[in-house]
Amino acid sequence: MAVSLQIDVPTYHRGLSMRRKLLLPLLLLPLTLAGCGYNTIQTYEERVNSAQGQIETTLQRRADLVPNLVETVKGFAKQESEVLTNVTRARAGLVGALQKPGGTNPQELAEANAALTRSINLVVEAYPELRSNENFLRLQDELVGTENRVAVARQDYNSAVESYNAYIRRFPQNLTAKVIGAKPHEYFQVTDAANREVPQVKF
Repeated sequence: MAVSLQIDVPTYHRGLSMRRKLLLPLLLLPLTLAGCGYNTIQTYEERVNSAQGQIETTLQRRADLVPNLVETVKGFAKQESEVLTNVTRARAGLVGALQKPGGTNPQELAEANAALTRSINLVVEAYPELRSNENFLRLQDELVGTENRVAVARQDYNSAVESYNAYIRRFPQNLTAKVIGAKPHEYFQVTDAANREVPQVKF
C-alpha cells in the first residue's frame, strides 16, 4: 500500500520565511553588539580594573613597609614622638582607603598616598642620624622603589582611564554606554596642588 506525501508548498515557504525572520536578528546580534562598541567598552573597562588593581597592590605593599620603618625609627627615639604618630596615622589613612567598603576611590588613594609620603619625609628631618643606619637604608630603598612602582602603575591606570573615557563619549558608543550604565572613571591624581609637589620619598 503506497503512502502519498503531500506538501502544501505555500505553507512550507511561509514557515521557512518565518524561521528566517526569527534567525536573522539572532545572527545579526553579534554584529550589532560589535558595531555599537559593547565588547570594546568591556575590554577597556577590564584594562582600567586591572590597572587599578596594580595600584592597590603596590600601595598595600608600601603600607606594609611602614611598620618596619616605625620600629627602626623607634630605636632612635627615646619615646613615641609626634613624627611617628603622624606616620602611623598616615598609614592607617592609606589602608583605610584601600579597604573602603564599596570599593576604592582613586582620588582618595592618591591623596592618602601623598599624605603618607609627606609624613615619611618628615621622619628624616626629625632623625637625621637615621641616614647611617643599615636597616633604615634598606627600608629607604624599598620605599623609594615602591613609590617608583606606584608612579608607573599610576601612569598605566590613567592611560587606561583616558582610553576608556574617550571611547564611551564617542558616537555611537555613547548610546551603548548609556544603555548599559557605563560611566567615566576617575583619574588617579591628587586635587591639592601642594600635594603634587611631593611626588616621591626623599631621604
